[in-house]
Amino acid sequence: MKRVAVGADHAGFPLKKSILDYLAQAGYEAVDLGTHSQEPVDYPDFARKVCEAVRSGDCSEGILLCGSGVGASVAANKFPGIRAGLCHDTYSAHQSREHDDCNVLCIGPRVIGEMLALEIVAAWIRAEFTHEERHNRRLAKVEAIEKQFQKNN
Repeated sequence: MKRVAVGADHAGFPLKKSILDYLAQAGYEAVDLGTHSQEPVDYPDFARKVCEAVRSGDCSEGILLCGSGVGASVAANKFPGIRAGLCHDTYSAHQSREHDDCNVLCIGPRVIGEMLALEIVAAWIRAEFTHEERHNRRLAKVEAIEKQFQKNN
């Protein structure tokens, strides 16, 4: 059973339970990494928790929720090996997996509603990287950029 890390800041908290419930009903083990209330918190803290769970292999994928999804996406993409996609439609969601092998999905609950968010999660979680030559080539270039800057730091 796939384990999926789910984290949210205070703006994402109201949507988080619906996503956790959907994942459980769809046969995934959803790992709730917080927050647990609508008290103001900082999205980078939850991006760290989700990304560390994915990087360690404890979870195969991650889902992050913050107001617009932008901050969570920016923070998540700072972690080596994380490819976080900000998706507010189902096409971007499945394409982010099929073409870009994204392992973290970012959503902005202040941008989209609950029903669309659940459709996006469904499209994203079911999609798989195609391993087509053109996508492998492009992903290798992205990984080379990441490695180049890791060496310089």
